[in-house]
Amino acid sequence: MSRKPELRGRAARLARLFPAGRARQAARAPFVLLVVLLLGGGLIGLLVLNSALSEGSFKLDDLQKQTKNLTDEEQALQRDIDAYSAPDALQRRAHELGMVPGGDPVFLGPGGTVKGVPSPAALRQTTVPPAPEALGTRSAGAPAPTPTGSATATAPAASAPVTAAGPMPTPSLTPGTAPTTTPGR
Repeated sequence: MSRKPELRGRAARLARLFPAGRARQAARAPFVLLVVLLLGGGLIGLLVLNSALSEGSFKLDDLQKQTKNLTDEEQALQRDIDAYSAPDALQRRAHELGMVPGGDPVFLGPGGTVKGVPSPAALRQTTVPPAPEALGTRSAGAPAPTPTGSATATAPAASAPVTAAGPMPTPSLTPGTAPTTTPGR
C-alpha cells in the first residue's frame, strides 16, 4: 500500500505533462525508429550521390580523352593543309596539271595604252620539286618537310620527253594564212 505522495504546485503541473508508467517507454520507440530511418536514408543518399559523382568523373575523363584525340587529328589535318599549300607543293601540282609560268606581264593604262612588252610563256619546265610523299614521312600523319634551297631534284617523269597537256598557245595568224576548219564542227 504504498501510495505515491501527492504533488502540489509546480511539481504537480510538471507531472501532468509527462505520461505515467509504460506509456512513457512506448513513446520512445517511434522516435528511435525515426532516427534510425533518417540515418539510413542519409547514408543511402550519400551512396547514391557518390556513385553519381563517380559516373560523372568517368564521363569527364572520356570526354577529355576524346577532346585530346580530336585536337591531335585537327593538328595533323592542319599540317597536311600546310604541306599542300606550300609554294613548292603548289608548283609541283601546277606542273602536273600542265601549267607553265607566265611571261612578262603587260598592263593596260586608263586610256587603253599598253604598258610593258609581252613575252610568251615557257612551254615546260624540266625540274619539278619532289612531292612530300616521295621523301617519306616521319610520323604516320605528318608529311616530311621538303628540302629548301637552291638545289632542286628532278622528278622521274620529267626526264622523259613531255608534251604539253594543258592548253597550247594559239599561233598568231598572218594576213596571208587562213585558219583550217575541221568538217563537222
